[in-house]
Amino acid sequence: MQRRTKVIAIANQKGGVGKTTTVVNLAAALSARKRAVLVMDLDPQAHATLGLGLEKQQGVSIYPVLLGEKQIADVIQPTKWNNLNVIPSEVDLAGAELEFGVREDRLTMIRDALGPVKDSGAFDYIILDCPPSLGIVMTSSLVASDGVLIPIQAEFLAMDGLALITGSIERIRQSVNPALELNGIVFTMVNSVAKLTHDVIEEVRGHFGDKVYETLIPRNVRVSEAPSMGTPVVFLDPRSKGAESYKAFAWEFMAKNPTRFDMPSAAAPAPTPAPAPEPEPVPEPVPEHASSPTPAPEPEPAPAHEPQV
Repeated sequence: MQRRTKVIAIANQKGGVGKTTTVVNLAAALSARKRAVLVMDLDPQAHATLGLGLEKQQGVSIYPVLLGEKQIADVIQPTKWNNLNVIPSEVDLAGAELEFGVREDRLTMIRDALGPVKDSGAFDYIILDCPPSLGIVMTSSLVASDGVLIPIQAEFLAMDGLALITGSIERIRQSVNPALELNGIVFTMVNSVAKLTHDVIEEVRGHFGDKVYETLIPRNVRVSEAPSMGTPVVFLDPRSKGAESYKAFAWEFMAKNPTRFDMPSAAAPAPTPAPAPEPEPVPEPVPEHASSPTPAPEPEPAPAHEPQV
Protein backbone atom coordinates (compact mmCIF):
# COMPACT_ATOMS: atom_id res chain seq x y z
CA MET A 1 0.00 0.00 0.00
CA GLN A 2 1.49 3.31 -1.13
CA ARG A 3 0.50 6.77 0.05
CA ARG A 4 0.29 9.91 -2.06
CA THR A 5 0.13 13.03 0.11
CA LYS A 6 -2.39 15.66 -0.97
CA VAL A 7 -2.10 19.30 0.00
CA ILE A 8 -5.50 20.96 0.32
CA ALA A 9 -5.89 24.67 1.05
CA ILE A 10 -9.12 25.67 2.78
CA ALA A 11 -9.68 29.25 1.77
CA ASN A 12 -12.20 32.00 1.26
CA GLN A 13 -11.48 35.70 0.93
CA LYS A 14 -14.66 36.40 2.89
CA GLY A 15 -14.41 35.93 6.64
CA GLY A 16 -16.98 34.37 8.93
CA VAL A 17 -17.83 31.43 6.68
CA GLY A 18 -16.68 28.63 8.99
CA LYS A 19 -13.29 28.21 7.34
CA THR A 20 -11.25 27.41 10.44
CA THR A 21 -14.07 25.34 11.95
CA THR A 22 -14.05 23.26 8.78
CA VAL A 23 -10.25 22.88 8.93
CA VAL A 24 -10.34 21.67 12.54
CA ASN A 25 -13.26 19.28 12.24
CA LEU A 26 -12.42 17.87 8.82
CA ALA A 27 -8.88 17.14 10.04
CA ALA A 28 -10.21 15.54 13.23
CA ALA A 29 -12.76 13.40 11.38
CA LEU A 30 -10.10 12.24 8.90
CA SER A 31 -7.72 11.32 11.72
CA ALA A 32 -10.50 9.30 13.38
CA ARG A 33 -10.69 7.33 10.11
CA LYS A 34 -6.99 6.48 10.50
CA ARG A 35 -5.79 9.04 7.99
CA ALA A 36 -2.57 10.81 8.95
CA VAL A 37 -3.25 14.55 8.85
CA LEU A 38 -1.06 17.62 9.22
CA VAL A 39 -2.79 20.98 9.74
CA MET A 40 -0.77 24.08 8.92
CA ASP A 41 -2.22 27.17 10.58
CA LEU A 42 -1.35 30.16 8.41
CA ASP A 43 -3.74 32.63 10.00
CA PRO A 44 -1.98 34.94 12.55
CA GLN A 45 -5.08 34.70 14.77
CA ALA A 46 -4.12 31.04 15.32
CA HIS A 47 -7.72 29.88 15.75
CA ALA A 48 -6.99 26.46 14.23
CA THR A 49 -4.09 26.06 16.66
CA LEU A 50 -6.32 26.88 19.64
CA GLY A 51 -9.18 24.76 18.30
CA LEU A 52 -6.89 21.72 18.27
CA GLY A 53 -5.86 22.21 21.90
CA LEU A 54 -2.46 23.88 21.41
CA GLU A 55 -1.22 27.24 22.63
CA LYS A 56 0.61 29.82 20.56
CA GLN A 57 4.37 29.69 21.08
CA GLN A 58 6.98 32.15 19.95
CA GLY A 59 9.04 30.64 17.15
CA VAL A 60 6.80 27.60 16.65
CA SER A 61 5.15 28.19 13.29
CA ILE A 62 5.99 28.17 9.60
CA TYR A 63 7.45 31.69 10.04
CA PRO A 64 10.99 30.70 11.20
CA VAL A 65 11.03 27.96 8.56
CA LEU A 66 10.39 30.52 5.84
CA LEU A 67 13.19 32.65 7.31
CA GLY A 68 15.56 29.67 7.10
CA GLU A 69 16.05 29.57 10.87
CA LYS A 70 14.41 26.16 11.44
CA GLN A 71 13.60 22.97 9.58
CA ILE A 72 9.95 22.19 9.06
CA ALA A 73 10.26 19.02 11.16
CA ASP A 74 11.17 21.25 14.14
CA VAL A 75 7.78 22.97 14.19
CA ILE A 76 5.41 20.03 13.64
CA GLN A 77 3.56 19.50 16.92
CA PRO A 78 1.49 16.46 17.96
CA THR A 79 -2.01 16.85 19.35
CA LYS A 80 -3.67 14.69 21.99
CA TRP A 81 -5.35 12.66 19.22
CA ASN A 82 -3.72 9.97 17.11
CA ASN A 83 -2.89 10.72 13.46
CA LEU A 84 -3.39 14.48 13.95
CA ASN A 85 -0.46 16.93 13.94
CA VAL A 86 -0.22 20.71 13.64
CA ILE A 87 2.17 23.39 12.50
CA PRO A 88 0.86 26.16 14.77
CA SER A 89 0.57 29.85 14.01
CA GLU A 90 1.90 32.83 15.92
CA VAL A 91 1.53 36.60 15.94
CA ASP A 92 4.82 37.12 14.05
CA LEU A 93 3.19 35.58 10.98
CA ALA A 94 1.20 38.80 10.63
CA GLY A 95 4.38 40.54 9.49
CA ALA A 96 4.97 38.05 6.70
CA GLU A 97 2.98 40.11 4.21
CA LEU A 98 5.48 42.98 4.42
CA GLU A 99 8.62 41.01 5.18
CA PHE A 100 8.25 38.42 2.43
CA GLY A 101 6.73 40.71 -0.17
CA VAL A 102 10.12 41.56 -1.67
CA ARG A 103 11.41 37.99 -1.87
CA GLU A 104 11.92 36.60 -5.33
CA ASP A 105 10.58 33.21 -4.23
CA ARG A 106 7.57 34.65 -2.37
CA LEU A 107 5.09 32.70 -4.50
CA THR A 108 6.81 29.34 -4.04
CA MET A 109 8.20 29.72 -0.49
CA ILE A 110 5.50 27.63 1.20
CA ARG A 111 5.65 24.95 -1.49
CA ASP A 112 9.42 24.73 -1.03
CA ALA A 113 9.07 24.56 2.76
CA LEU A 114 6.47 21.78 2.54
CA GLY A 115 8.43 19.80 -0.04
CA PRO A 116 10.32 17.48 2.36
CA VAL A 117 7.15 16.65 4.31
CA LYS A 118 5.05 16.01 1.22
CA ASP A 119 7.76 13.91 -0.42
CA SER A 120 8.20 11.81 2.73
CA GLY A 121 4.68 10.39 2.44
CA ALA A 122 4.27 10.63 6.22
CA PHE A 123 0.79 12.15 5.88
CA ASP A 124 -2.29 11.43 3.82
CA TYR A 125 -3.42 15.04 3.90
CA ILE A 126 -1.76 18.36 4.59
CA ILE A 127 -4.53 20.88 5.24
CA LEU A 128 -3.70 24.58 5.05
CA ASP A 129 -5.81 27.05 7.02
CA CYS A 130 -5.34 30.19 4.91
CA PRO A 131 -5.78 33.76 6.12
CA PRO A 132 -9.00 35.46 4.89
CA SER A 133 -7.28 37.86 2.51
CA LEU A 134 -5.52 37.36 -0.79
CA GLY A 135 -2.03 38.45 0.23
CA ILE A 136 1.41 36.87 -0.07
CA VAL A 137 0.72 34.08 2.44
CA MET A 138 -2.58 33.01 0.90
CA THR A 139 -1.24 33.21 -2.64
CA SER A 140 1.83 31.18 -1.72
CA SER A 141 -0.45 28.64 -0.01
CA LEU A 142 -2.49 28.18 -3.17
CA VAL A 143 0.70 27.73 -5.19
CA ALA A 144 1.73 24.96 -2.75
CA SER A 145 -1.61 23.15 -2.97
CA ASP A 146 -3.08 20.40 -5.11
CA GLY A 147 -6.61 21.66 -4.55
CA VAL A 148 -8.68 24.36 -2.87
CA LEU A 149 -11.70 23.61 -0.69
CA ILE A 150 -14.04 26.59 -0.32
CA PRO A 151 -16.44 26.79 2.64
CA ILE A 152 -19.31 29.22 2.08
CA GLN A 153 -22.57 30.16 3.72
CA ALA A 154 -25.80 29.84 1.78
CA GLU A 155 -26.33 33.60 1.78
CA PHE A 156 -26.44 36.20 -0.94
CA LEU A 157 -23.21 38.00 0.06
CA ALA A 158 -21.34 34.69 0.14
CA MET A 159 -21.70 34.52 -3.62
CA ASP A 160 -19.37 37.51 -3.98
CA GLY A 161 -16.70 35.79 -1.90
CA LEU A 162 -17.05 32.66 -4.00
CA ALA A 163 -16.53 34.61 -7.20
CA LEU A 164 -13.38 36.25 -5.78
CA ILE A 165 -11.70 33.03 -4.65
CA THR A 166 -12.52 31.08 -7.80
CA GLY A 167 -11.08 33.94 -9.85
CA SER A 168 -7.89 33.81 -7.77
CA ILE A 169 -7.64 30.05 -8.32
CA GLU A 170 -7.90 30.51 -12.06
CA ARG A 171 -5.20 33.21 -12.14
CA ILE A 172 -2.79 31.08 -10.11
CA ARG A 173 -3.51 28.06 -12.31
CA GLN A 174 -2.68 30.04 -15.43
CA SER A 175 0.48 31.64 -14.06
CA VAL A 176 2.25 29.57 -11.39
CA ASN A 177 0.50 26.30 -10.53
CA PRO A 178 -1.21 24.67 -13.54
CA ALA A 179 -2.03 21.59 -11.44
CA LEU A 180 -4.17 23.58 -8.99
CA GLU A 181 -7.83 22.59 -9.06
CA LEU A 182 -11.03 23.52 -7.32
CA ASN A 183 -11.34 20.64 -4.88
CA GLY A 184 -14.90 21.51 -3.99
CA ILE A 185 -17.36 23.81 -2.26
CA VAL A 186 -18.96 22.95 1.08
CA PHE A 187 -21.91 24.81 2.58
CA THR A 188 -21.50 25.68 6.27
CA MET A 189 -23.83 27.10 8.95
CA VAL A 190 -26.82 26.03 6.88
CA ASN A 191 -30.28 27.15 7.97
CA SER A 192 -32.39 24.42 6.44
CA VAL A 193 -35.73 26.20 6.91
CA ALA A 194 -34.84 29.42 5.06
CA LYS A 195 -35.98 29.62 1.44
CA LEU A 196 -32.99 31.79 0.53
CA THR A 197 -30.70 28.99 1.71
CA HIS A 198 -32.17 26.52 -0.75
CA ASP A 199 -32.15 29.09 -3.55
CA VAL A 200 -28.45 29.83 -3.06
CA ILE A 201 -27.53 26.15 -2.83
CA GLU A 202 -29.40 25.37 -6.04
CA GLU A 203 -27.77 28.29 -7.84
CA VAL A 204 -24.26 27.25 -6.80
CA ARG A 205 -24.90 23.61 -7.71
CA GLY A 206 -26.29 24.66 -11.05
CA HIS A 207 -23.07 26.54 -11.81
CA PHE A 208 -20.43 24.24 -10.26
CA GLY A 209 -22.13 20.84 -10.60
CA ASP A 210 -20.42 17.96 -8.81
CA LYS A 211 -17.79 20.29 -7.36
CA VAL A 212 -20.34 21.08 -4.66
CA TYR A 213 -20.24 18.55 -1.82
CA GLU A 214 -23.53 16.85 -1.01
CA THR A 215 -23.00 17.14 2.75
CA LEU A 216 -24.39 20.30 4.33
CA ILE A 217 -22.98 21.53 7.65
CA PRO A 218 -25.85 22.91 9.77
CA ARG A 219 -25.79 25.65 12.36
CA ASN A 220 -25.14 23.90 15.64
CA VAL A 221 -24.49 25.16 19.16
CA ARG A 222 -21.96 22.45 19.95
CA VAL A 223 -19.89 23.39 16.89
CA SER A 224 -19.73 26.97 18.23
CA GLU A 225 -18.82 25.86 21.74
CA ALA A 226 -16.06 23.42 20.80
CA PRO A 227 -13.25 25.94 20.01
CA SER A 228 -13.43 27.40 23.53
CA MET A 229 -12.64 23.93 24.88
CA GLY A 230 -9.76 23.29 22.48
CA THR A 231 -11.48 20.18 21.12
CA PRO A 232 -13.02 19.51 17.70
CA VAL A 233 -16.75 18.89 17.94
CA VAL A 234 -16.33 15.44 16.37
CA PHE A 235 -14.48 14.45 19.56
CA LEU A 236 -16.28 16.72 22.03
CA ASP A 237 -19.81 15.60 21.17
CA PRO A 238 -19.68 12.92 18.45
CA ARG A 239 -23.48 12.53 18.32
CA SER A 240 -24.33 16.18 17.84
CA LYS A 241 -25.72 17.24 14.47
CA GLY A 242 -22.61 19.26 13.71
CA ALA A 243 -20.29 16.36 14.48
CA GLU A 244 -22.34 13.90 12.46
CA SER A 245 -22.29 16.29 9.50
CA TYR A 246 -18.53 16.76 9.62
CA LYS A 247 -18.00 13.02 9.86
CA ALA A 248 -20.21 12.48 6.81
CA PHE A 249 -18.32 15.23 5.02
CA ALA A 250 -15.01 13.52 5.83
CA TRP A 251 -16.24 10.29 4.21
CA GLU A 252 -17.26 12.22 1.10
CA PHE A 253 -13.96 14.09 1.09
CA MET A 254 -11.93 10.86 1.29
CA ALA A 255 -13.92 9.35 -1.57
CA LYS A 256 -13.15 12.35 -3.78
CA ASN A 257 -9.53 12.58 -2.66
CA PRO A 258 -8.06 9.09 -2.25
CA THR A 259 -4.46 9.04 -1.07
CA ARG A 260 -3.80 5.30 -0.74
CA PHE A 261 -3.39 2.85 -3.56
CA ASP A 262 -1.86 -0.58 -4.23
CA MET A 263 1.33 -0.84 -6.28
CA PRO A 264 2.30 -4.23 -7.74
CA SER A 265 5.88 -5.16 -6.95
CA ALA A 266 8.03 -4.91 -10.09
CA ALA A 267 10.63 -7.27 -8.64
CA ALA A 268 8.20 -10.08 -7.91
CA PRO A 269 8.89 -13.10 -10.18
CA ALA A 270 6.17 -14.32 -12.48
CA PRO A 271 4.34 -17.32 -11.00
CA THR A 272 5.36 -20.73 -12.37
CA PRO A 273 2.42 -22.39 -14.11
CA ALA A 274 1.28 -25.60 -12.47
CA PRO A 275 1.63 -28.80 -14.58
CA ALA A 276 -1.52 -29.88 -16.34
CA PRO A 277 -3.27 -32.78 -14.57
CA GLU A 278 -3.21 -36.19 -16.27
CA PRO A 279 -6.54 -37.12 -17.86
CA GLU A 280 -8.62 -39.62 -15.94
CA PRO A 281 -9.32 -42.96 -17.69
CA VAL A 282 -12.67 -43.06 -19.41
CA PRO A 283 -14.77 -46.14 -18.48
CA GLU A 284 -15.76 -48.43 -21.32
CA PRO A 285 -19.39 -48.12 -22.34
CA VAL A 286 -21.82 -50.86 -21.38
CA PRO A 287 -23.50 -52.59 -24.38
CA GLU A 288 -27.07 -51.45 -24.86
CA HIS A 289 -28.51 -55.04 -24.79
CA ALA A 290 -26.83 -55.89 -21.47
CA SER A 291 -29.04 -55.24 -18.52
CA SER A 292 -26.08 -55.25 -16.10
CA PRO A 293 -22.41 -56.01 -16.35
CA THR A 294 -21.30 -59.59 -15.69
CA PRO A 295 -19.54 -59.73 -12.35
CA ALA A 296 -15.94 -60.92 -12.35
CA PRO A 297 -15.29 -64.31 -10.63
CA GLU A 298 -14.26 -63.95 -7.02
CA PRO A 299 -10.70 -65.14 -6.21
CA GLU A 300 -10.28 -68.26 -4.07
CA PRO A 301 -9.59 -67.51 -0.43
CA ALA A 302 -5.95 -67.79 0.73
CA PRO A 303 -5.12 -70.53 3.25
CA ALA A 304 -5.31 -69.54 6.86
CA HIS A 305 -1.62 -70.48 7.54
CA GLU A 306 1.23 -70.51 5.12
CA PRO A 307 3.26 -73.74 5.28
CA GLN A 308 6.62 -73.37 7.01
CA VAL A 309 9.61 -73.94 4.76
